[in-house]
Amino acid sequence: MITCSRCNTQCPDDTLLCPHCQVDLTQYSSVAVALKRFQDNPRVKNIRLVVALDACPTCQQLAGTYSKDQAPILPEHGCSHAGGCRCFYEPLLDEIYP
Repeated sequence: MITCSRCNTQCPDDTLLCPHCQVDLTQYSSVAVALKRFQDNPRVKNIRLVVALDACPTCQQLAGTYSKDQAPILPEHGCSHAGGCRCFYEPLLDEIYP
């Protein structure tokens, strides 16, 4: 399931427009907004893609650490999990305290 960051409506992974507020979910889904924030944060050096233990084979292959510009876009289109893509981003910081 993909979640709209504007109105919190949940939709199937392949939905491009939020059925409630009509925003583009490729830019305004919760995971897309998180990725953008991590990429814009100078303290974030890399992004780890975390997958569930029972993730589908496609998502399991994506697990790992990426540079900020190379992180894959979620949800993964080849995901075959019954509940949809459950992967998420985790920032890897260069500096923890200011």
